[in-house]
Amino acid sequence: MAVETRRQPRIPLEELCRLPSFFFPAVSWKGDRVAFYWDKTGRMELFVMDLATRALRQVSHGEVPRAMRTGIAWSRDDRTIAFGKDAAGNEQHDIYAIDVATGAVTQLTNDPAAEEHAVEFSPDDEWLTVITNKRNLSTPERPGQLNVWKLRRDGREYVPLTNYAFPIWNGGQWSDDGGLISFTVNEDPAHLKNRDGYVMGADGSDVRKVFSVKPGSQDVLAGWHPDSRQIAVTSDASGQNRAGILDIETGAVRWLTPEGVEESALRFSKQGRWLATFRNTDSSISPVLYDVESGRARELQLPAGVAFGAQFFDGDRKLLLQYTTDTNRASLVAYDLERDTFESVLEPEYGMIDRSVFVKTEHVWYPSSDGTRVPALLYRPKEIAPGEKLPALVHVHGGPTGQWFRAFDPFAQFLVDRGLVVLEPNIRGSTGYGVAFRDAALKDWGGVDLEDVAAGAEYLRTLPYVDPERLVVFGGSYGGFMTFIAATKKPDLWRAAVAWVGISDLHRMWDESKEHFRYFLREQMGDPEKDRALWRDRSAIEFADRLEAKLLMVHGVNDPRCPVSQSRIFRDKLLSLGKREGVDFEYVELGDEGHGSADIQQKIRTFTILAEYLERVL
Repeated sequence: MAVETRRQPRIPLEELCRLPSFFFPAVSWKGDRVAFYWDKTGRMELFVMDLATRALRQVSHGEVPRAMRTGIAWSRDDRTIAFGKDAAGNEQHDIYAIDVATGAVTQLTNDPAAEEHAVEFSPDDEWLTVITNKRNLSTPERPGQLNVWKLRRDGREYVPLTNYAFPIWNGGQWSDDGGLISFTVNEDPAHLKNRDGYVMGADGSDVRKVFSVKPGSQDVLAGWHPDSRQIAVTSDASGQNRAGILDIETGAVRWLTPEGVEESALRFSKQGRWLATFRNTDSSISPVLYDVESGRARELQLPAGVAFGAQFFDGDRKLLLQYTTDTNRASLVAYDLERDTFESVLEPEYGMIDRSVFVKTEHVWYPSSDGTRVPALLYRPKEIAPGEKLPALVHVHGGPTGQWFRAFDPFAQFLVDRGLVVLEPNIRGSTGYGVAFRDAALKDWGGVDLEDVAAGAEYLRTLPYVDPERLVVFGGSYGGFMTFIAATKKPDLWRAAVAWVGISDLHRMWDESKEHFRYFLREQMGDPEKDRALWRDRSAIEFADRLEAKLLMVHGVNDPRCPVSQSRIFRDKLLSLGKREGVDFEYVELGDEGHGSADIQQKIRTFTILAEYLERVL
């Protein structure tokens, strides 16, 4: 006879959510300090650390955003940091500057209709490049699209540098001599997933394409070499991301990544000796440095986990990394390249939580309906009694061009501590497993990816410690789309479903989306009119009558990516079908939040909602 047990939680929910987290660390140009957002005080603030003494100083006092959706940029004289701030998670960032010495804050832009992201100050410190969808007054008939602008350091002058119909996802980096700015964009309407690398003069003139391997490939520029002639590049033309060095004068590329390895270029060291890249292997991320002169690879001596954000300091001698494992929260690590040693400069905190309760993840593969092997991370409680049957949850990541990593996952640890088994599948559409796998769900959201999610449920049913009658599907953003579609098109699999900032109607989402999100929808799912039948077939609102599972919907009212209407219309549809709120489904709106939040109080609220719901339905 199967044994069902209730476990006494050992990880206090509020304490887990209150553990300090840091975001967007940025090394100063001199290389002696690092700035980052940190919620050590209980809310997000900007801090600066002296890298030699480790002395910490809080710079902001309530002026920075609560939601972490855009980074920061040091001025070249290291006196000012530019940052973006929105209102209640709506991602309509304006640009601000904070004086590092005094903490004085100056608002540089004020356009409620635009989102703006600070990129980089020019070498002469006169300008800041910005990625923004601000309307270009020279073409008022064209909707606002993400383009490169430059802003005077004091905010007096704001100049558009590009005016593309398709979004610039990556760009605004200055060459060291100040003469050129790089960016990545697509100009080929026949291949919407295409990306090519361009450079232009500092005034936006003399634009030229410098990096394009083949039509349809994603050929992306990364950091400049100090010689202002070479640029680090990444291309997926070989079938996997591959890093190299481009000579912009000759167009020649020196490929560094071996064939069959998934690797992306990041930046050169200050003196140009090293190129930092990241290698993605079975959901682990490891930094790999290439000697620019010889092309030889150097793997850093770090334990397996996830290391990213490599920034050089102390000349070419040290590297600052964000490092985490499945059982270790993120730390800021200084790696000494001369000694091959590393130490934490910002240690993770655990409060009163006993770290021994955290469980390691297993990287597993399971077969999908057509035989495709799907990679996944599996979390399970350490002690499972003979005959014990546990509820299990399939957690679908966002994107879909995202990925689960072997990083510390507080949500998974929190659920496992309460006696759930958690499967995090990298279903088709995920990054990290090659181009064919990443592109397998193009024009097929709710198709092969749904089959992979359903196969994940079937895999869980084969585990002797899982109760096949207590399975949950959960996800946010695209994961919320998948939750809605899985709960309606595979209704017999689930006891419960949780759609967090989910998508239920693709056409309604199109109507309310910004231009760069519309581009992404076209790239992923085709044209809303030409492919109308497909879009309706993959909109869960059309199949709401099939829902059998208990459903929880949670949505921030200021979400610009997946508008709150996506959950509201599904709630209203359920009510029209005779479903009872509070019995058949539950619905929660978060009034001061957008597309999720890193804010401590908002995390506590979300985790509490989820914990209490799963306790009730399981």
